[in-house]
Amino acid sequence: MKEFGYRRASDVSGAVALLDADPEARFLGGGTNLVDLMKTGVERPALLVDVRELPLDGIESTEDGALRIGATVTNSDLAAHPEVRRRYPALAQAVLAGASGQLRNMATVGGNLLQRTRCGYFTDVTKPCNKRVPGSGCPAIEGEHHNHAILGASGHCVAVHPSDMGVALAAFDAVVHYETAEGPGESPLTEFYLPVGETPHLETALPPGALITGVTLPPAAVAARSRYRKVRERASYAFAIGSIAAALDVRDGVVHDVRLAFGAVASRPWRARAAERALLGAPADAETFAAAADVELAAAEPLPHNGYKVTLMRNLVVAVLTQLAEEAAR
Repeated sequence: MKEFGYRRASDVSGAVALLDADPEARFLGGGTNLVDLMKTGVERPALLVDVRELPLDGIESTEDGALRIGATVTNSDLAAHPEVRRRYPALAQAVLAGASGQLRNMATVGGNLLQRTRCGYFTDVTKPCNKRVPGSGCPAIEGEHHNHAILGASGHCVAVHPSDMGVALAAFDAVVHYETAEGPGESPLTEFYLPVGETPHLETALPPGALITGVTLPPAAVAARSRYRKVRERASYAFAIGSIAAALDVRDGVVHDVRLAFGAVASRPWRARAAERALLGAPADAETFAAAADVELAAAEPLPHNGYKVTLMRNLVVAVLTQLAEEAAR
């Protein structure tokens, strides 16, 4: 591991100033992803700026009914919070599905959003990777790609984003707040992650040196009737091969409101807006759910060994929405 400096930030402006002064510095929260990447040589920061003790660890309701979540809130605290469990149950379920208890105790909300892909070519510095070394190539396209992207990929990168939490946040129109040397800013989560295109090494819309300070979930009555379901290759702690965050409001057998987001199918949490549009005002039945999934997945471009994800995601949409519809009818 490359030698590095360490500073503990005492306030947000001080943390931002430290990173502004050193482009090779990185913010350190729980370190559950960054430290691993430092050990393998993928990340080589000259300085770590510890932000864990900044006053960003609260969860509170705002005057307009939104829920504000601080960037240093741990995954464990987020999943256990009564308002999260009551108002956005899919978010709590997603966090609990995302890691072991030990990791959840350390991992932070801000760090979860910024975690890097688990593509084996990205994490192996002996292999080429356009995300790690722009212009070096994407060997996953011709190599091992069974858990890679089927939506929104390009000829330059087919890696997927690993976050479970981010999928639920995308479904509920979360907004990411950050601080820069020039002042505060914000970005809807659905615009926070950049399209892959020809520049997969550019992953987010965060300005250079920006510190995530929190996430806001706007009020959404439909979110209280939500589920997160994750499919993985083993029952113990593992990254998804496909996941879904769904919320459904059914009135008189018709879809009144719906939210859908997919995980492990793209370089970012994938908001399924085409499926949502197809569902609004339609009968809340399995046939409709399957047709809506087909509308969304029509844009899929699977590789030779990950086409199973199209069928997997279609089945997930039908299964989870059917469960929510049956619960609404009781």
